[in-house]
Amino acid sequence: MNGGEPTATARTDPETNTDVATGDDDTAVSLESARDLLIDLVSTPSPSWEEAAAAEVLVAFFDEHDREVWVDDVGNVRAPADDAVLLTSHVDTVPGEIPVRVETVDTDDEVANAGEDVLWGRGSVDATGPLAAMAVAAVNAGVSFVGVAGEETDSRGARHLVTDRDVPEAVVNGEPSGVDGITLGYRGFLAGTYVATSESGHTSRPEPNAIQQAIRWWSAVEDAFDEEDYEPVFEQVTAKPVSLEGGTSDDGLSVEATLEAQLRIPPNLDADSVRETAEAALEVGTISWKETIPPVMESPRTTVARAFRVAIRDQGGKPRLLRKTGTSDMNIYASAWDCPMVTYGPGNSALDHAPDERLSLSAFERSIGILEDVAGRLRGEAA
Repeated sequence: MNGGEPTATARTDPETNTDVATGDDDTAVSLESARDLLIDLVSTPSPSWEEAAAAEVLVAFFDEHDREVWVDDVGNVRAPADDAVLLTSHVDTVPGEIPVRVETVDTDDEVANAGEDVLWGRGSVDATGPLAAMAVAAVNAGVSFVGVAGEETDSRGARHLVTDRDVPEAVVNGEPSGVDGITLGYRGFLAGTYVATSESGHTSRPEPNAIQQAIRWWSAVEDAFDEEDYEPVFEQVTAKPVSLEGGTSDDGLSVEATLEAQLRIPPNLDADSVRETAEAALEVGTISWKETIPPVMESPRTTVARAFRVAIRDQGGKPRLLRKTGTSDMNIYASAWDCPMVTYGPGNSALDHAPDERLSLSAFERSIGILEDVAGRLRGEAA
């Protein structure tokens, strides 16, 4: 499945005194070109199910740098090379239009220091910034890359990928962690649809209708997963209703209610136990569950985690080990592939999906250097 490996140069790792492979200098991507790629991708709308135009931007980028590349059956952009590490992030974004522009920050803020350039636009943080940084690093370091489709909806790209390629030696999943952050854990994800029906009747009657039954069931679910305040959120089940629809049926003979629910699963639990607890609260109605995503918690002592700690320190940073309360494609990779992995990428994750989503361009450039360093170290260890 993998294409030919590009010619590589090498540098010396001061820790081990061994050569570490890097990419071919003739095809190296400059920081100016890296910025151009990032701005081009952010300027190309790519909400889930509409990623094709952004995928073509990536294909053109890899073509320009003499890399084998194609778009697969589900919309993933595949650019194979050295599988010592697979760099992968998602092409899709959530909907929302934010005027794309580069502005210089006047005073220090949560994103950049005074005098730095900041890129505004949907996806700049989640996760077009990490995606573009990985594409550049993959070319410069000569390693495999995949831009996956559908992470914000059904993760169809990641689900297809784990069945359609060999297991890489390591994975770096692209999501915003901050330049110095390394994400090792995510909670799992369980979604379900509750449906109830009751006979129609005058609203003065005391019997609960289907809408009340849906509300009562959800209140019981929240009570079942209620945790002490001192329990870290990462170790709790978070239960959220995401929509509730109800009313009298078209024929006027019944009241109907549909509640869409999402539950986040901590690593100390599994989907089956969370599902059983939610179903135990069910007195009226039915619930159908969608395919689950298991939680993941990686060791900080793997080769890829170590490579990031060294690379971040070499750039003057202080590595931070993170656990995220959400869910990512890393959960899917970890459940299918037995190899070390982390999630990494530039950007403040507090700005995910936000109306003021923006990314420091200096942070973006630093992240490319760290990714190239990590890829080189892992290629050197694999050699």
